[in-house]
Amino acid sequence: MSFFIENWYLFTLALASGIALALPSLRKAGGGTLSPQDAVLRINREKAVVVDVREADEFASGHITNAKNVPLEQLQERLPLVVKNKALPVILVCTSGGRAVRAQLVARQLGYDKAEALAGGMQAWRSGGLPVVKG
Repeated sequence: MSFFIENWYLFTLALASGIALALPSLRKAGGGTLSPQDAVLRINREKAVVVDVREADEFASGHITNAKNVPLEQLQERLPLVVKNKALPVILVCTSGGRAVRAQLVARQLGYDKAEALAGGMQAWRSGGLPVVKG
C-alpha cells in the first residue's frame, strides 16, 4: 500500500495518458463511423437505402440523391414503412452526424442490423465533393 501512496504521481500520469489515448476514439464514436466514400460503395454495391433524419427544410436545402426524408422524431414509426427489407444496409444521415448516431440506435432496435450513421453527416459528404440534390 505504501508503494501506491509514495508513487501517486505515476498512477496519475498513467491515468491521464489513458484518457488522452481514448479521447480520439470517443470523439469519433459520437459522429458515426461510415465514411462518405464507404457510403458510396454501400449504395452502389449493396443497394443501401439512405435515410436523412433531418427536418424537411434542412432536407430541402440539399440531400443525397435518392435519400428518403424521415425526421428523427418520426423514425420509430416511419422507418418500417420506408425501408421494408431489414436485410438491406441503411445509411442514416444528418447535418454533422449526431442525430444520425441516435437514429442508428433506433434503427438497430427496430431490427435493422446493417444500419450505420454517416460520419460527419452532410458536412462531410459536401466536403468530399459528392453530389447533392436540392428541393
